[in-house]
Amino acid sequence: MPADLAVIGLGHLGLPLAQAAVAAGIQTIGYDTDPRAFAELSAGRTPVEGSLTASDIRRMLAGGFRPTTNQAELGRVRTAVICAPTPLGPDRTLDLTGVGDAARALAARLRPHTTVLLESAVPPGTTENFLLPLLEEGSGLRGGRDFHLAHSPTRLDPGNRAHVYANTPKVIGGLTPACTESAAAFYGRLTDKVVRARGPREAEMTKVLETNFRHVNIALVNEMAVLCHDLGVDLWDVIRCAETKPFGFQPFRPGPGVGGHGAPVDPGYLPYNSRTPGHPLRMVSLAQEINDRMPQYVIQRCATLLNEHGKSVRGARILLLGVTYKPDLADQEASPAREIATRLMDMGAQIGYHDPHVLDWRVRELPVPRADSLYEAASSADLTVLLQHHRTYDLQGLAVKAQLLLDTRGATPAGAAHRL
Repeated sequence: MPADLAVIGLGHLGLPLAQAAVAAGIQTIGYDTDPRAFAELSAGRTPVEGSLTASDIRRMLAGGFRPTTNQAELGRVRTAVICAPTPLGPDRTLDLTGVGDAARALAARLRPHTTVLLESAVPPGTTENFLLPLLEEGSGLRGGRDFHLAHSPTRLDPGNRAHVYANTPKVIGGLTPACTESAAAFYGRLTDKVVRARGPREAEMTKVLETNFRHVNIALVNEMAVLCHDLGVDLWDVIRCAETKPFGFQPFRPGPGVGGHGAPVDPGYLPYNSRTPGHPLRMVSLAQEINDRMPQYVIQRCATLLNEHGKSVRGARILLLGVTYKPDLADQEASPAREIATRLMDMGAQIGYHDPHVLDWRVRELPVPRADSLYEAASSADLTVLLQHHRTYDLQGLAVKAQLLLDTRGATPAGAAHRL
């Protein structure tokens, strides 16, 4: 049966989009070349941790959502949205392999008058310089004339119940004004507000600015955390006071690392364009350097606390609480927990963990022992480290039970634990 929409890439970006489309009554197919993802979705299960729940998937299927691995189905839709992952490569540039594969699959079936949208996180210029040539070459059609093309950066915030797809404004930048309006007509069915950018590059750069804003401000407050600890100043109280200012300030809080899917992007390094201006964002590079140091700072604090209590890291029993990157989610993307665990193990510590959302956790492909009873594990551990504050944790009770507690999230009551 023909569908109105094809979502290409059924991961953290594609599944929420498909969910919103089905809820809006749009006939939607989900295309992914991964047979495991197809099998999981067809069975009513989620293929990626921290995305939609199994009940969400079942409701989508009941609403008409159809996962498929059949490329021919891409030629039967009016709108196709590419939601392929773009992970960071070894050189810290975004890997566009998934976008390229999706573009080639779509181009082979692309029909005139189709609207093609790119939601993947990409460097500015990708839509025009990378995606457009692949679509035109593979289809024989001309973008802006035979089919519409636009970029719309994703603004997902997993676990946020206040800002969902429908009430989060969608930024759109089309290859031509007609492309922008075609994209606006589609997204207008999913969200309350559509914001038109001048073009694809402005839309792409919007994501760069939003993501780097987060990383730079987290880096600032992470540096403040180190400084305040050295000076004996309670940073958490400083933040509490500062956030009362009704203008010119937005509170950010320190932690053991940043985590998440929104990798900082430096548009000074574009992997596909020899005409790169070559002006890296020094602030972004510095912020990344600072944030990358936070796991090591947590290790340093662990060692110091143990030493102050007459113990060494070597042989110490250390319990890590919360190994996901966000509270109350199972998603572990770029969580600092694995690096912290690895370094502590290298120093000879005996590592255990507890996380209500992660039943199996591995470091270096080896399973880490999971605590069945949180309080018993905390009372027997030489050091308990809160890395993520899940709402199920009773931190007041935990502070009483734990021999030694390091809170990297500032979530415990004042004076109940050692804070980052």
